[in-house]
Formats: sequence, C-alpha cells, structure tokens
Amino acid sequence: MTPRNNRKAIVAGAGFAGLSAAISLAHAGFEVTILEKHDQTGGRARVWRHKGFSFDMGPSWYWMPEVIEQFFQRFGRSIHDYISLQRLNPSYQVIFDKEEVIKIPAGYKDLKAVFEAIEKGSSTQLDNFIQQAAFKYEAAMKTYISKPGIHVKEYLNREVLSSLFRMDMFGAFSTHARKYFHSKKLLRIIEFPVLFLGEAPEHIPAMYSLMNYADIIKGTWYPRGGMHELCKAMTALAEESGVTLRLNTEVKAFNVKENLISGVVTDKEELHADVIVAAMDYRHTDQELLPQGCSNYSSRYWDKRQMAPSCLLYFVGVKRKLPGLIHHNLFFEHDFAPHAASIYKNKTWPEEPLFYICCPSKTDDTVAPQGMENLFFLIPTAPGLQDTPEIREYFYEKVIAATEAFCKTSFRQDIIVQRSYACSDFVQDYNAFKGNAYGLANTLRQTAILKPSIRHKKIRNLFYTGQLTVPGPGVPPAIISGQVVAGHITKTYKHAQHEVAF
Repeated sequence: MTPRNNRKAIVAGAGFAGLSAAISLAHAGFEVTILEKHDQTGGRARVWRHKGFSFDMGPSWYWMPEVIEQFFQRFGRSIHDYISLQRLNPSYQVIFDKEEVIKIPAGYKDLKAVFEAIEKGSSTQLDNFIQQAAFKYEAAMKTYISKPGIHVKEYLNREVLSSLFRMDMFGAFSTHARKYFHSKKLLRIIEFPVLFLGEAPEHIPAMYSLMNYADIIKGTWYPRGGMHELCKAMTALAEESGVTLRLNTEVKAFNVKENLISGVVTDKEELHADVIVAAMDYRHTDQELLPQGCSNYSSRYWDKRQMAPSCLLYFVGVKRKLPGLIHHNLFFEHDFAPHAASIYKNKTWPEEPLFYICCPSKTDDTVAPQGMENLFFLIPTAPGLQDTPEIREYFYEKVIAATEAFCKTSFRQDIIVQRSYACSDFVQDYNAFKGNAYGLANTLRQTAILKPSIRHKKIRNLFYTGQLTVPGPGVPPAIISGQVVAGHITKTYKHAQHEVAF
C-alpha cells in the first residue's frame, strides 16, 4: 500500500476516467473516495442484465489493448489478472447489401488479399497508408496524448515540432484516404473508424488515420463477459489500492469559499476533501453544480461547442440463433453522405440509417441463455434531437427488417427482450450535454489546448477528467485522461507551499 500524504481526494464519477484518476491518485498517496450516481461503476459502460441476458450499454469495441495493459502494469498488475481477452477474427464484417459482405480478417496479410481482390494495387497502397498511420499513432502516443493541454509551451519542443507536419493535422481525412484508394467500398472501410469522431471525414483532420492503425494492426479484442468486465477489473484495482467507493451517491452541488471547493453536496450528505476531480459531464459540472459566477466557461462557450454524435440504441434478446451475423457487424447498405449530413449539417433523424450490430453471443456463451442471441443495435444520430416512442419504434422496425433480410429469416416473433436507449436517456442518466454519446467533435478547433481545461481557472482544488477534456472520447483516451489529471494534481501538490495545496 502506498504511504498516504494526509490529503483527501474526492472523484465524482466512476467511469473509466474517474476510476483511472482515483487509482492513480491513491498510488500517489491520496486518500481517495469515489462518488457514483448509479448502482454500479462504469459510467456509460454499465451493464443491463435481464432474463439471463447481459447487455453492455456503452462501448463495445476493445481497441488499443496496450494502453489498457500499460495502465495496469503501472500498478504492478496485468489486465490478464482480471479478465480473459481474445482477439476477434474476423475483426468485423461490413454489409453493403445482403449479398455482398466483406469480412475484415485479423491477419494483415489476409487483409491485403481482401483489399487487392476489390481494387488492383490497393494492397501496396495499404502498406503505404498504414506506414503513415503507424507514424501518427506512435507519435501521438509518445508526444501528444498524455499532455495536460494547459499551456502552448507543452507543444513547443523539438520532439513535438519535428512530428507536427507529418501528423497531417491540417489536411482532411477524406482527401488523405483518396490518395491511396479509389474503391467506394474500401473508402467506406477506411473511413469507418472516424465515423464517431464528430464530423464527416472531409472535415476530420487526416491525423486520425492513426485510428486505422489501431483497427488494423493493434486489432479488435473482446473481454469474456463483455466490456463491463473491464470496469469491474478497474474497480477491483481501485479497491486493492485503498479507494473507497460510494455507489448510489449523486453529487448535487459544489460549495465554494475563497476560490476553493469547501464542500461536495450529495443526495445524502456534504463531504469535504482537499482535491476534487469532476469525472462527470464537464458542462453539467460547470453550469449546473457550481454556484453562479463560479463557472469555468460561459453558457455561450458551451453553446458554441461542436458535439460528437449521440445514438439510438436497442438491446434485443432473441430466443434462437441467427445465421450470418458475427460479433461486430456494420450495415452500410445505404450511402453514408445523407446520413452524415443528418448528423453534422441538418441535425435531423436520418431517412435511411446506417447502423451497427454487436452480437457478442457469437463469441461468448455467458452473455445470453443457451441457444439465444444477444443483439446490441446502434444508429448514430445528431446530438440534441427530440426522441419519442414513435420515433424509436419507427427506427426499430427499420433495423429489425434490415437484419431479417440479411439473415434471411424472420425472428421478430422470437424476440423476448427489447429496450431502447436514446438522446433523452443520455441526458437523464449521465447529464450528457445535448445527449451526446461521444463527447466533443474531434475537430482541429477542439484539440489539445483548445479543449476544456483539466483544471479550473479560479477554483484551485477543482480538476476535470473525461471525454470532454484531453485527450478525448473513447475507452483508452478516458483511461489516459484520468492518469493525466492525477499526474497534474500530484505535480501541483508537490510544488505547493500552503496548507491547501492548490
């Protein structure tokens, strides 16, 4: 057990970022308490269990496994001490219509063969594309992703500046991809990883081809039992590290006195600590929990932020097996441009939605009763849309009909579990700004020091972590975000001279 420094820290929120921050602070000597609104940890990565099914309610892609392993290794553990991981092969399949399906193999040589069969010469071009993506990935992991994003001077060093132009920060992803590939199908596959970054590929910086490296080279993995098993692993590590966890405890307000958080008001009591880490929705904390006049940013600032998509989800349990589906299934039967326009330009519901199905019961017999299927449907949507029971039912019928056509079997009569989850639920459960599911859009104007700061400008003991600050949305970035804020707090504490270290 790490010796304590007699400093107390409260982390509000037990998602990946909050758990990461709490563990890191505990190992730095702080006495840490996590406050979590829900009855389980994980934040958006909660699990819903019903009639023998276990549905992951949030992230379903386990990417960048080395980031997660390195986190556990920092504390003398391995992720393999807690969960069983397997690399999926195929990684996923892309359905262009019910007769044309492209499976993405885990092996790089096999993937090159798939590309070459679609477009002559594309296997060599894939080598060139991945070589560029590899540089961006390694440079980002080494020099960018762990910076707190507080001062410009963090980026004014030889290592960062030497890689700056090769990162393609100012070019568009779509333009970059079209330097290598011409086939519409290959471009759809290459552009898929940026679908949830908050803009159409023509407006996302080309540096995000690093996501293709994560996809193709690092691979798609799965923790037996579902993604919530990673939350349970981090929760176990937190408890082993001496962190106190208080579930079913909602933060209602922060009291401020002399530029310090003097009290954390919950639905049960008022708590006190030297350090407060808000691992909740940043805007909710800033605009609704702090006293008037104490916000880090104005309401106008938040209204001008460009948010990444929300989504419409369905959790469906089917009492028999379905042919054709694998673990990850991307239904790209319709043109992406109109759907993208509905999200990023028109802010409307899509007319012909692209959607995704996760069917973990194809891999894992623990997430559904024997002989049954666990289906997780996701339609990306614009944030802030009004959803009604009629809208949810309309799109439910669309995705079920499309899935039946693909599987070449009717199964709606065999559905025994069905639940929808949409924009209003993200607001209700997570206080998510505009019901977003993926944080801020990853545009150049909302990158690094241009993201909301990890520290409050005036309140000296209030810090922030999570998907609305650095480095951004996603499971590995959220874990890194918690480490970044904990590192900044620890460094600040070591240099403090006063009774209250901030």
